[in-house]
Amino acid sequence: MKIIDISPEYEQLYFCCLEDWSDDIKEAGDHKQKWYERMKDKGVRVKFAMDDNDVIGGMIQYMPIEYSIYEGSNLYVILCIWVHGYKQGRGNFRKKGMGRALLMAAEEDCRGLGTGGLAAWGLAIPFWMKASWFRKHGYKVADKNGIMRLVWKPFRDDATPPKFIKPRKKPQKGKGKVDVSLFKNGWCPAMNLAYERILRAAGEFEGKVELKKYDTLDAEVFGEWGIADGIYIDGKELRTGPPPTYEKIKKKIHRRARKI
Repeated sequence: MKIIDISPEYEQLYFCCLEDWSDDIKEAGDHKQKWYERMKDKGVRVKFAMDDNDVIGGMIQYMPIEYSIYEGSNLYVILCIWVHGYKQGRGNFRKKGMGRALLMAAEEDCRGLGTGGLAAWGLAIPFWMKASWFRKHGYKVADKNGIMRLVWKPFRDDATPPKFIKPRKKPQKGKGKVDVSLFKNGWCPAMNLAYERILRAAGEFEGKVELKKYDTLDAEVFGEWGIADGIYIDGKELRTGPPPTYEKIKKKIHRRARKI
């Protein structure tokens, strides 16, 4: 196994998070590519894990926390660490040490950059990006938000723990039309997939839906709302992990639209 940095030849693989075989991911559009083009000069770093046959099986992406959706200073934060685990496409690379190798490489890189520590978000439930996995590697919880945990590993004694930025306000129920409010940062293809599906679904209810789109890469927009990625239908947040199907989204809008 070896760890390599992103290069132009692997950018398309990065934009689809190693799922170039997936028809679902193709629905996610080019939002991640546009996000990367806007953020790569602000310190976004990407590494891949490659097996002995030169097949990429894992990736990690991290960036300065000042440009992220979390609060902190002089830290880097992991947006995600992902080892491909499906039989389709490139195959299952889990349980081979790729995740640990990627994390260690990112830590070494960030130490070399002189940053005060490395943070990551994790889930308190055994699903994906498990907080418990990070704790096994020396990370400790800095903040909590529901089932979300913000963990970190300080590299210096004077490092300050990161915090979640919580919503400052939320969309309200529409008046005369169904309010569909979309908040998009662009870094995550899964969220982009849900975004594209609800755009399609909302288009099925012409005259009954008021569609509002918020680009949360705009610091002022993110600062106003405190929401990086989210979908709200008449003020109620739609769960987007894993991405809901187009049919499910359409049914939710229909239930609201038929009351108008």
